[in-house]
Amino acid sequence: MLICPQCKFENPNSNKFCQNCGTSLTQKICPECGTGVAINAKQCQNCGAECGMVWLATIVKTPTEQITVSTRESSGDSLKETETTNSNELISSEQVVSWPLEVGYHLDSQQRYQLLENLPIWEEIEAKSEICVKVLDSQPYQISPLTAVLENISTKTNNAVLESERIPHIAKTYIALYPQVHYGIPLIHDAWQQGDMQVILLEDRSNWKQLLDLWSADTTTSFQILHFCHQMTVLWQILEPFNCCRSLLQLSNLKLDEDQAVALQKLYFEPVSQYINNVGVSSSVTERTNTTPVQNSPLKVQALGRVWQALFRQSQRTQVGAFVELLGDLEFGKIQTLKQLQLRLEDIGTQLQCSNNIASPTLLQVNDDMEEGEKMNEDSPTVTLPLHLISLEDAGVTDVGSQRDHNEDYFGIETKISKLELPRSGNVGARGLYILCDGMGGHAGGEVASKLAVDTLREYFQTHWTDSLPSEETILEAVSSANKAIYDVNQQEARSGIGRMGTTLVMLLIQDTDVAVVHVGDSRLYRLTRKRGFEQITVDHEVGQREIIRGVDPSIAYSRPDAYQLTQALGPRDDSFISPEVQFFEIEEDSLFLLVSDGLSDNNLLENHWQESLQPLLKSDASLHFGLRELIELANKYNGHDNITAVLIRSKVGTNVRC
Repeated sequence: MLICPQCKFENPNSNKFCQNCGTSLTQKICPECGTGVAINAKQCQNCGAECGMVWLATIVKTPTEQITVSTRESSGDSLKETETTNSNELISSEQVVSWPLEVGYHLDSQQRYQLLENLPIWEEIEAKSEICVKVLDSQPYQISPLTAVLENISTKTNNAVLESERIPHIAKTYIALYPQVHYGIPLIHDAWQQGDMQVILLEDRSNWKQLLDLWSADTTTSFQILHFCHQMTVLWQILEPFNCCRSLLQLSNLKLDEDQAVALQKLYFEPVSQYINNVGVSSSVTERTNTTPVQNSPLKVQALGRVWQALFRQSQRTQVGAFVELLGDLEFGKIQTLKQLQLRLEDIGTQLQCSNNIASPTLLQVNDDMEEGEKMNEDSPTVTLPLHLISLEDAGVTDVGSQRDHNEDYFGIETKISKLELPRSGNVGARGLYILCDGMGGHAGGEVASKLAVDTLREYFQTHWTDSLPSEETILEAVSSANKAIYDVNQQEARSGIGRMGTTLVMLLIQDTDVAVVHVGDSRLYRLTRKRGFEQITVDHEVGQREIIRGVDPSIAYSRPDAYQLTQALGPRDDSFISPEVQFFEIEEDSLFLLVSDGLSDNNLLENHWQESLQPLLKSDASLHFGLRELIELANKYNGHDNITAVLIRSKVGTNVRC
């Protein structure tokens, strides 16, 4: 399918213009001079500006003992079954790349990705060798097969994708990290295996600023250096379970995004013991620091300290006293865990923030209601310490809609907030439970099921939620109790067929900056932040989405007459027929969460109107209640065929340091 660059509407591959907004799908606009440019052009023919979609291709030669071959269907929208063959067996010419490949040749059999750099002679390349080249995407509006799967992925389907032989080995770490949604980790765009060649395409970050360059700049303050260190510990925590921490040990791999946040150009996920030496830094660093490699040293947080030492050494920057002590304690093992390291960084941040040594270019994002443009100019970095919740607000509303005579939706909001104020610090402790259910089963059925689910869940967490966010097991037990409560009523009243009542569920749990979400059915959770934009967090449990996960093209999956039929709901059946999806994440910036029933989410209503209807609600002085009423009016105008329910939560985060 073709994704419209303007409104993100999904169009058939044959379309030349977007069916929704009329934007051209065969041309793009040059960002410099506004001239129309063919979508497969690398440069504007008028002004010469770079305007092509360029990806960074990582290519690995598969060992000759066994070759897994994966080709694509001619449609380009699905992955074909793989075959495994021994190296002495012939591989068909359709599966083998013609060599040599030079600038202008296509890397893939679909003639989509055009090489911008020459490749070495393949026969001369050793097995497991890795090559990185840039490629031009000649079909940038065409969704890739892998992207189509990832956009509809959940925790369980992610595991299924990782186990698939159709996915090249070198792509699986990126896919496993995809649910983390961290700006520092490069997103994977496409992946395939052709003959003995594995290929993955990543966002091209080669032109991003180097961390070392800003570390070396005279205008960079100690507080900014501290901020970089903390960001690297956050990335370390994410990468460690996937054996990717080596990615942080290559100085050339450490980049900065447009907000001057630490980001990685690519992942290094080979066994760490092959690359770590006695100072905990990879070979690219040891070459500059005259250290001797020692094999099989365990990778510990001390490795981060040695990378920071290398950054100080390379930048010829003087270390302040607090950093000298920190690096010394790391080197001599006084800091053993990542948590200890993060606490030390926070302590140093408190000292720096409350001193008079903070240079003017550094800005700390604090709890105020200034507009983003008032807080910083275009080139000023946002420097943050570990974040704390500073406010939590919410509102909910339900409406019968314009075509129904009764309301089967129901919602519940339950919050507990405590506030701490000290001379130099302050933060909010909060616990929020937000539940939305869309009932089914007709009058005296759907509304009973939705209310029963909300009441059961509220009662459950009143006794099973203590001082920390409930575990996945606890959350699943809560959902099971709600399902059983409705199921038992169905059994007692001998309801059958479509007369059995049930309900969808989407539930959000917030404990300070920790978040959990669980859902069953097609009620959704969305998230809006300034950095990530508007995102759908949950994936509907319906036939169409089930088929997409199985590899069916979305246009085919949703042409089925039963495409929107639910595959899961609470109540109609016992626990063996439900499989709730549970996700956990942290609030890393000011966020707006929106729980909705399908009366509001149908027909891409929110995707098409979030900028004018939701984005203003990120501001502290915007009324959530007023915003909800406008959403209800919008839904009645464009949808109205169903009940409409929404719950809005606005969370603000910042540091707890004040001077």
